[in-house]
Amino acid sequence: MTPKAEETSGPQEASGPRLDERITGALVGAAVGDALGGPVEGYSPDQILQRHGGRVHGIVGPWNGDAWRTARPIAPYHKGDGHVTDDTLMTHALIRVYGTVRDHLDAYAIAEHLVPDLMTNPRWIPELESQALPLHRIFLAEKWLVARLHYGHVDPREAGVGNIVNCGAAMYVAPVGLVNAADPRAAYAEALDIAGAHQSSYGREAAGVFAAAVAAACTPGATPDSVVTACLSLARDGTRTAIEKVCEAASAHSDFESALAPLREAVAPYDTVGPDYRQPSLGARRPSRLHAIEELPVALGMLLVANGDYRQAVLGAVNYGRDCDSIATMAGALCGALGSPPPQEWSKTVAEASRLDLWEPARTLTEVTREIHDRDVRRRRAHEAAFTALEGRACSD
Repeated sequence: MTPKAEETSGPQEASGPRLDERITGALVGAAVGDALGGPVEGYSPDQILQRHGGRVHGIVGPWNGDAWRTARPIAPYHKGDGHVTDDTLMTHALIRVYGTVRDHLDAYAIAEHLVPDLMTNPRWIPELESQALPLHRIFLAEKWLVARLHYGHVDPREAGVGNIVNCGAAMYVAPVGLVNAADPRAAYAEALDIAGAHQSSYGREAAGVFAAAVAAACTPGATPDSVVTACLSLARDGTRTAIEKVCEAASAHSDFESALAPLREAVAPYDTVGPDYRQPSLGARRPSRLHAIEELPVALGMLLVANGDYRQAVLGAVNYGRDCDSIATMAGALCGALGSPPPQEWSKTVAEASRLDLWEPARTLTEVTREIHDRDVRRRRAHEAAFTALEGRACSD
């Protein structure tokens, strides 16, 4: 893999799915992965194996069965039975921001549009089985957005400083990669700007790299290897090293069962949470240039193990356990963008169980992406003309 595989010298021939198909595959794929991972989130592969009498191969019910309403630490959330989690709720909220702004976003757009959406617009929350404000469902690391931006009036570009460092921003930035389809560098820069309102350190870096991965996956002729190459060309510090080590380990495997332990072993030196996911270490989720979130490297590793196949990559992510709803969200988005969509029976079940139209956000984002691209072309041409004039040359079309 070469470090600048995302750069090309000429026009690309059409190869594989169209833009709308890739956007739909990525967003529906992310939501389905999220729903599959939700009921086993926080557990180890061995615990999952014991609880389900084997590996998870599709949509399953709550970990505690009918006792989900009161069983700790999951209550009061109905995780399982095809319900999406906050990963999808936040992804769809970000798409609504794109639908309002209809241009590239920055940290100020998060303050001006995303935060009010979370605070003021009740929506169906599948895990609560009721209408509620998204603010009432999202995790404390996402509530940070409201506390810092709405109540604290912090500069949006710096509001993420002080938050726990986790995958909170990375889990919902697939739309940034799709808006910048086939331009990983632009996706990386836009996601870093957006994520500054939410995260710092390697949490913010992971958001930039995941958005770049999604953009790279949309490139005609893209492969799992080319997606990883694009990530390595942009990632910094511990995030880059963790991706490199996990993907090296993944290259030796072609089935997720054999890869579960090696991928965890490869990412462990860079993960601050520690071996017991529900009892984080003292140094967990603190800023560092040496560490990385666990979710993104493992998602990329599963992408390689499965050679881009949606079912195998997502099931590998789900059975990995730990923060597997976010890992499966990322793996599902990448496979979908590459052209491997989720099985229709999974998509249909998740949409019905979650009472969500999983396809409408994709239609919205496709329309907005085309508008933004047209605007980008006009901006580039205006800049080219201005630069040509600076050099004293006539502008040629």
